[in-house]
Amino acid sequence: MRAYNPLTVEEIGRNAARALMSYEAVALPPEGAIGRGVYTLHYHGQFDAYADLGDTLIYVGQARDLRTRLSEHARSIDQSQNLDLQDFDCRWLVLEPVWIGLTEQILIDEYRPIWNAIRGFGNHDQGSSRRTQKRSQWDTLHPGRPWAANNQDLEGGVDSVLDAIRHYRESGGE
Repeated sequence: MRAYNPLTVEEIGRNAARALMSYEAVALPPEGAIGRGVYTLHYHGQFDAYADLGDTLIYVGQARDLRTRLSEHARSIDQSQNLDLQDFDCRWLVLEPVWIGLTEQILIDEYRPIWNAIRGFGNHDQGSSRRTQKRSQWDTLHPGRPWAANNQDLEGGVDSVLDAIRHYRESGGE
């Protein structure tokens, strides 16, 4: 039997994901990203761990305030010692809150973005009481955020993060 229901919850999420991806990617941080919704970051640089990916969707997220969150991400990338903000673009879509999590998950499932698997890109400074925590995978691979330098080294260092990326890619994003 061939059946299609365009009003299933999952199909509504897919429609929102398609709508988001239909917009042209723009420089990060964007002007005009006002509201709450989902966003994607796209990378087209030459960092060794990602260079063979070409122009790729590297991160999917959601935000209550898209402009603020995308500006935070731009600052994190700009503070990195080995990334160039000009190598990034973004897309965003304002959505009703009920559809945000679903759309984000559909985009992650479909595109398998590397930075959704590497922990720490979306982190904020946890304050001085959390300095005993290990540095995140993202901050280990892309050092430069001043507050992350105060965390303890990640066991295995950069090599452990590169191994995690290789495993993620070899497993098809599982």
